Amino acid sequence: MSLALFTDHPASVGESYVQHMGSASAFGGRMILAGLACMLHGLLPFLFVRTGRQAIELLHDRMVVNRHRNPGGAAGKVARRSPTNAPA
Repeated sequence: MSLALFTDHPASVGESYVQHMGSASAFGGRMILAGLACMLHGLLPFLFVRTGRQAIELLHDRMVVNRHRNPGGAAGKVARRSPTNAPA
């Protein structure tokens, strides 16, 4: 297998393989917990009334809103904003 299979996408979003694995794991864990909260909310509607919406808003903000196009990357690729590459 080519090393590029493991490094191209993480590099396109401004992360190393290990950083990307950590970010993806954190997102996935948050999604699983929010999904469980939504299922419990379906059974007991007075619980977790805003949890699903809040999780979606948080994840959207982290993944979409706080990113910008990577000028050095391939067309259509996106990079994560950091204090060093955020617009002024």
